[in-house]
Amino acid sequence: MQKGRTETEEGQRAPENGYEFPGRVRYSEIDHHGTMTLPALINYFQDCSTFHSEAVGLGMERLKQDKKAWVLTYWQVIVSRYPKLGETITTGTFATEFKGLYGKRNFYMKDGNGEMVACANSLWAFMDLKKGRPVRPEAEHIDPYGVHEPLDMPYEGRKIAMPDSCEDYEPFPVRRYHIDTNEHVNNCQYVQMALEFLPAETTVHQLRVDYKKSAVLGDIIYPRMSAETERTVVELCDEGGKPYAVIEIR
Repeated sequence: MQKGRTETEEGQRAPENGYEFPGRVRYSEIDHHGTMTLPALINYFQDCSTFHSEAVGLGMERLKQDKKAWVLTYWQVIVSRYPKLGETITTGTFATEFKGLYGKRNFYMKDGNGEMVACANSLWAFMDLKKGRPVRPEAEHIDPYGVHEPLDMPYEGRKIAMPDSCEDYEPFPVRRYHIDTNEHVNNCQYVQMALEFLPAETTVHQLRVDYKKSAVLGDIIYPRMSAETERTVVELCDEGGKPYAVIEIR
């Protein structure tokens, strides 16, 4: 085996301390142009981190038993090209740092020629579900992942500059299909909500999401949006105006 790379359970060659899985763009993942949607791409990244955790013995059932969870607090997704229907793709991920209460993780998607079509940086908080707050993870919860050198990509900080003013839109309730195994709105669903306020033919090249707090079934989302020259900012807020998530789209 080539030094510095490991075999995943699917037989793919992944970076050392990382995980990869192969795929093919499905009809259910494309838009009316025949290319993968942004939510579909994000779901590949989410699934990849889940598969990585399962592969190193820190999957959903283990964390449920420990009453712990890694909760996404921020990510920056850069897309250079959306793959087309039927294209062969490889999705990969690896942790880049563990510090205090947080862990950082990179993602990437490559096409059949090995060219990078999308990448992402993300920040995760380690939650004690019994105490309801972030805690410092023990070695047993981070050592199996290892760390890898970060991707060469333009990194932006977590803080999203807020616009001077936003337009309010019609509120809507959190539905059952928004909810994941943690009993709150799935990370990708906030993105899907925000995209509904953009013009239909908008092509997203960069997405940043700052997750502030979790919305649950029955909550009402109060959306606000500001469309600027270089970016669009969508705030998904509670009744008091406090955001569940802030989404910046370029």
